[in-house]
Amino acid sequence: MIKYEVLVMGELQTNCFLVWDESSKDAVIIDAADDGVIISEEIEKRGLKLKYILATHGHFDHNLGALDLKLIYNIPYCVSKKDWFLLERQKETAKYYLKMEVNTPNLKKIDIDLEKEKEIIFGDERFEIFKTPGHTPGSMCFYNKKNEILFSGDTLFKDCRGRTDFEYGSAEKIFKSLRSLMNLSEDTMVLSGHGEETTIGNEKSKYVLKN
Repeated sequence: MIKYEVLVMGELQTNCFLVWDESSKDAVIIDAADDGVIISEEIEKRGLKLKYILATHGHFDHNLGALDLKLIYNIPYCVSKKDWFLLERQKETAKYYLKMEVNTPNLKKIDIDLEKEKEIIFGDERFEIFKTPGHTPGSMCFYNKKNEILFSGDTLFKDCRGRTDFEYGSAEKIFKSLRSLMNLSEDTMVLSGHGEETTIGNEKSKYVLKN
């Protein structure tokens, strides 16, 4: 059985998800926001075995703790290489949005390019990897079919979609991505990169599909 804990972290109140298979205690982190040491304390408290660090996209607030976790657990960091340019500019982006200097991870490489993968397996659980560009070129969602849970990053939120007004964003692409997500069961729980949970059923009738 899959279990998860949401840690709301950092100035931008980013949702970091600690997800694990209850039987094996194998775990993954989705969006290592803010502080990897704090995240590791939650992992150790539950006696979990971290296998992967997954990122839904390359924005700094979703990746500040990634290097700490990679070094602590010696495990792969997984994100789309299409978002590598965002990881390279984390320092200046964080300063712009937070109005202060922030220690950003000096990531040298991506261990697993999610553009090339179809699924991530940990214990008896698996995530299907959905490519959902629009918010960023390499935006991803992770779907656990057995439990009908979608980790949607900044592609889909409760009552709205991810922003696309960046120079690299695309409204056309995000609406195409959203339409593909609406093919999931209406009971699918949606856990976003910020804010409250929702369901596919709740979002299906919203304006995100009418544009």
